[in-house]
Formats: sequence, C-alpha cells, structure tokens
Amino acid sequence: MTDQSIDGKVLVPSAGAAAPAEKKEKLYTANPWQLIWWRFRKHWLAVISLWFLVLSCTTALFADFISPYTPFEIEKLQTFVPPRAIHLFHEGQFVGPYIYELDRKRDPETARVIYAEDTSKPIPIRLLASGEPYKFLGLVDTDLHLFGIEAKRQKINLLGTDELGRDMFTRLLYGARVTLSAGLIGVAFSFVLGLALGAVSGYYGGWIDAVVQRMMEFIRSIPTIPLWMGLAAALPIAWDPLFVYVLITVILALVGWTHLARVVRGRFFAIRNEDFVLAARLAGASEYRIITKHMLPSMTSYIIAAVTLAVPEMILGETALSFLGLGLRPPVVSWGVLLQDAQNLRSIALAPWLLAPGAAVILIVLAFNFLGDGLRDAADPYGR
Repeated sequence: MTDQSIDGKVLVPSAGAAAPAEKKEKLYTANPWQLIWWRFRKHWLAVISLWFLVLSCTTALFADFISPYTPFEIEKLQTFVPPRAIHLFHEGQFVGPYIYELDRKRDPETARVIYAEDTSKPIPIRLLASGEPYKFLGLVDTDLHLFGIEAKRQKINLLGTDELGRDMFTRLLYGARVTLSAGLIGVAFSFVLGLALGAVSGYYGGWIDAVVQRMMEFIRSIPTIPLWMGLAAALPIAWDPLFVYVLITVILALVGWTHLARVVRGRFFAIRNEDFVLAARLAGASEYRIITKHMLPSMTSYIIAAVTLAVPEMILGETALSFLGLGLRPPVVSWGVLLQDAQNLRSIALAPWLLAPGAAVILIVLAFNFLGDGLRDAADPYGR
C-alpha cells in the first residue's frame, strides 16, 4: 500500500481507521466457537450466572475443606442457634474477623432457649485452622479447614444450626455436592438417551419411529407423583444410600429424556432431505457420520439451551422427591433432605434459616436459566 500525499504532505492511515478493519478481519476468520463466545460475552446476566455456577460447583467440590465442621457433627447445647454475625471492629479498633461468645439462656415465660452475644468476649476467626478430621476429596486424611475458631465450646455458625445442633452452612455445602451432581449426571444420561433415540427416530422413520414414539408417549402418560411414590415404596430402607442416589439419578434421566427426543426427531424430519445431507450421502459418508457431523451440529443452539435448561429441572426433581420423602433419605445430605426440616410452621417460626436450602435452589435454578438463555442467543446463527 502506498501512502497518499496532498501538497507534499504524506497522509498516514490513523490507528482509529485500522482498528475496525482488524476487527472485521478477526470476525471473518473466526471459527464458530469464537463467534459464540464473543456473542455470549455481551449477555452480562448470563456471564454473571456462569461465574456463579462455577463458584457454586467449586465450593461443592471442596465442601469438606471450606466448611468448618463435618455435616453429622451434633451439638446438643447448640440447637437452633441463629446465624452468627462476623465483626471486624471491636471497641472502635480494627481487630480482624471475629465473633462474640454466645451465652445460652432460657426464657422464664415461654421456657424457650434463647442465645445472647457477650460483646466483651471476642473470638477471632483463623484461616487454615485445625478442626474435625476428614478425607480431602475422599483420598487424603487431614484436619485442615479454610477457617475456624480456637474456642472448643463455641462454634462459628454462619447459617445457624438445626434441631440437633448441626451447622447449616456445612450441611448446605455438602448438600450442594449431592444435588448438583444429581442434576448434572441425570442430564448427561437423559441428554445422550434423548439425542440418540430422537436422531434415530427422525432419520430412519418407519417402524423405528413408531416404536420410539409409542415408548415416549407411554412414559409421558405416566403420572409422575404416583410413579415416584411407587418407586420409593419399592426401594428397601436397608439399601446403601449411595446406591439409592444412583437409582434416583437414573430414574430422573429415564423420565426426562422424552422432550429432547421429540424435538430432535422433529428437527431431523425437517432437514433429512436438505441439500447438505444429500451431498453428504452422495459423497459416500456413512449414516453415523451424517447424523453426528452434519445433522446434529445444525441444531447446536437448541441442544445447548436444552442441556442448560434441563439441569434445573433435574435439580428441582431431586429436591421435590427428597422433600416429599420419596427420594434421598438421611444420612444422605442434599438440599431436598435439608428442606424436610422446614416442613412444619413451628420450625419455620423458630428457625427461618432452615429455609436456606430453598433459597440456594432458587438461585441455582435462576442461574442455569439465565445461562441457557445467553447460550441459546449466542449459538443462534441468525441472531445479532
């Protein structure tokens, strides 16, 4: 490129004029996943939801290290303790994070146990403190926790305690591990099943489509609550809780694959005679390659949105089953099991912090919904 000149002066292209050209060049040479990421970054609510979900999953994975106690640690003299406030200043001076010592008393009129803070006795909060022993990620024996206090008779209960004096913050983190993994694993099963059966049904048609459709209609016609009640009654109480957890996850997957399969089938019916599919057949591509490399990628936007929106459905399903006593049972700790303690008005009136797992379910479900909306808009080839 030669520089232009006017009256002997050389004109050099400005940096501002070159920037749009570079931006357009990057746009033209970007692969589809880069385009999806660039569009997704503009959806600020979806980005916030993504970071929130990453933080939630990380917290659940390292729950044993982050939580100051173990989920089954009972303290009979610390029942229904309200959430403890963390302070930074004591008598006008900054002393770092600490809590006040808690005194247990009984109301002389109602005989109800009440707790009062002794503001003259601060208890500092230590990082990387020693506490109850546990197996880190189920592999390494250690007693190191992210934070804790040195006072043996006092506890740092960020979300209060339940009727047995167990720390709700610890149980909430351990419950997130079970509930989130049940949702993700259940969606993985239903996702594979729905895509496979929907693709086969829509691609081949005929008697294969008829068999798959009748099976889908049969599953969708079964009332879910009686089905869950029957399955719960069929599961022996003496079975290992881990085995029951796997069964509940598989049951949720077997019930939840039909909607995705029906949409995939309809989409396959619409595109199986398109030019790019016929071109792949004429080029000698196998049917497996046509389905996986040509037809399924054409509906990427819907698949991504369906997966992210199916996770909260699985989480709500597990929570509802466990809340009704039809799913996971103690000693397994999940958000649905924790919400069983908040089924009566007396517990809610005395300890409203027992509803914390319900608030966690709402936040996680909203985050997945916002993330699904952002991914759907970003993956839409006709969107701006």
